[in-house]
Order: sequence, then C-alpha cells, then structure tokens
Amino acid sequence: MKFNTFSALRHRNFRLFFFGQAVSLIGTWMHSLAQGWLVLKLTDSAFYLSLVQAMGSLPILFLSLISGVVADRVVKRNLLLVTQTLSMALALALALLVSFGTVHVWHVVAVATLLGVVNTFDIPGRQSFIVEMVGKEDLMNGIALNSAVFNGARVIGPAVAGILIGFAGLAACFYINAVSYIAIIACLAMMKLEAQPEKREARPLWKELREGLSYVRHAPALSSFIFMVAVTSLFSIPYIALMPIFARDILNVGAKGLGVLMGSAGIGALIGALTLATVGSVRRKGLVALVSAVASSSALLAFSFSRIPLLSNLLLVVIGWGMITQLATVNTLIQTDVPDELRGRVMSLYTLVFLGFIPVGNLIVGTIAHLIGTPYAVAVGASVCLVTYAVLFSVKKELLSH
Repeated sequence: MKFNTFSALRHRNFRLFFFGQAVSLIGTWMHSLAQGWLVLKLTDSAFYLSLVQAMGSLPILFLSLISGVVADRVVKRNLLLVTQTLSMALALALALLVSFGTVHVWHVVAVATLLGVVNTFDIPGRQSFIVEMVGKEDLMNGIALNSAVFNGARVIGPAVAGILIGFAGLAACFYINAVSYIAIIACLAMMKLEAQPEKREARPLWKELREGLSYVRHAPALSSFIFMVAVTSLFSIPYIALMPIFARDILNVGAKGLGVLMGSAGIGALIGALTLATVGSVRRKGLVALVSAVASSSALLAFSFSRIPLLSNLLLVVIGWGMITQLATVNTLIQTDVPDELRGRVMSLYTLVFLGFIPVGNLIVGTIAHLIGTPYAVAVGASVCLVTYAVLFSVKKELLSH
C-alpha cells in the first residue's frame, strides 16, 4: 500500500485550486450556517428549514444531466469562473438584504434556489476538472484532497459563523462569503492550461445524455454504488437541514453550539478525507463504502436519541467520517473507471443522486419531523438507510470485493 497524502499538490494548477477553495469554502460554510439560523429566526419552522435546503438542491434534480453535457463541451476552468462569479453576486445580494432589514423568507428561498442553479453547473465541472489538473495517476489523491479541503472548511466555517453571529450579526457571514469567492476566482484565473482536448463534434443533446446513461446502465457495480448514494441523500443527509432545531430546542446550545455541532461533523469528514488521501490505493473499496455507510447511519440513529451535547458532538464526528468516506470512495470508483469523454456526464449523474435527491429527502424528513418530531424523523431516516444497505450488499455480495 502506497502512502502519499499530498501527491496531487505537486501539480501547480491543483495547488491553486486547492488553496483558492480553502478560502472560498470557509465562506460557503459560514453562509450555510447563517442561512439556517436566519430562516429559523424568520419562521421558527422545521418545514421552512427543510424547504430552503430543498430549494438549494432542487435545480440539480432537473438540470444536472444537462450540466454534464455542458461540462463535456466547454473549457472547465472557464465554466468555473462564471459559476463562482455568479455565486459571489448572490451572496452579496443576501448580505445587503439582511443589512438593510428588508429580508423575508422568500428572499432566502429565492437566493438558495438561484445558488442551486449555479451549483448545478459548477459541481460536475469542478469534479471532472480534477483529472485535467492532476492526471489519472494522482486522481484518487486529488479527489480525496478535494474532499479534505471541503470538510476542513466545514470545521472552520460554522465555528467562526457561530461566534460571529453573536457580536456582528448574520449579515457579516454573508458579506464574508461574498468576499471569499475572490480567492477561488483569482486562483482559477492564474492557472496555466496546457493542451486542451480536441473539440468534439456537437451532437443532439438527447443523444449525448443517452450515451452517458447507457454507460452507467451497462456497468452493474457502478449502478449499485450510485443507488447506495441515492439512499444516503434521501434519508441520511437531510439531518443537516434540521441541525438548528437540535441546537436550539433539543440540546439547548444556541448559535455557538450549532457551530460546534456542525464543526464536529466536519472534523469527522476531514479525518475521513485525509485517511483516504493517505491510503487511497486500498483495495476492496466496496467493503470500505459499506462499513463507512453503516457506521454513519448507526451513529445518526444514536444521535437522534442523544440529549447530551458532548455525546452528540462525538456521534457527529462518526457521522461525518462515515459519510465522506462512503461518498469519496464511490466518487473515486466512478472517476477511475469512466472514459474521459464521458466523465462530465457520468459525474452529473452522481451529482444528481448525491445532491439532486437531497431536496426530496429534505421535504420527506422535514414533513415527518413536522408530524412526529425532529428526533424521530432523523431516526426513521437512519433506519431506512441501514436496512437498505444490508439488503443491497446481501443481494449483490460481489460489491464487497469491487
């Protein structure tokens, strides 16, 4: 087994990408926490918390397959420059609305929806751009480090936001997010792109979509792992939208405690990402995906019944570790096997089930929370995941050795 945690950073373009994201994503996570607290302040509603989260991901459900075709057609660096600039403008708009005291919940829903549209085109382009920066030799390490920087920001961003809200207000988090986009925009602009792939002949959109879907359909293991991610997105990940309620009403820790809770999940995710970066060549990735998924869902089930802040934080570390290990492992399996010319489209399908199904899951779990209570809704989601993983890997035992 080869240990080389930071091998992808020897590529100049990836170094720029890595450090630009490190700054920008801290702002993104600050925005995320502040957005949830703002919605709770405006509405005092679990339903609206889930609705805003859902609307942020809903565009992915309808547009992600098209965005994959776009990612395969254009220069990905240029695509990311456009998406990051638009995201900066939207964050600034929400900051101004909060500053002037004119913000209403429909404003938050609208900004979240527009950010969702932008992210629909950003994510497949970002994911499929990694191989262009590092090559296939360091692809696995690049994916893991990309997850590491995302989750490192997930630790820092919410913690800073939780403290900042107390003495500077919600608007400060949105302003910082807007400014943070300058880092990734500047780093993308500084990249030196070498040989670009030959421009392929444009074909009808539906034919290109069908080609990508056909590839996945005829790869049974790939289809199974994507299904696994879909279940996680529908029933496990929606707990994030309900975290403000756990912080305020169940654990009684307030905005600062919410930052610590989300930071705990981020610490676990960071540990998982760095572990994968270090031992990325590990065999039997299917077994790794199963073990991490079961650990995450089991910890989430326990979290739903915890009323002790310290225990809840420890369980969130396990949840964060399990989720990122599962998702990054499946991501690696996909990107390692997929042909270059189909990468954007296949990654758009992964994006569809990973992020596009989250709004559906948020609405399902949010509605259950409204009817029977937040802790029980999270417990139901975790239980569904555990049963599904057990059935999937019992029926398709060959996935364990993939």
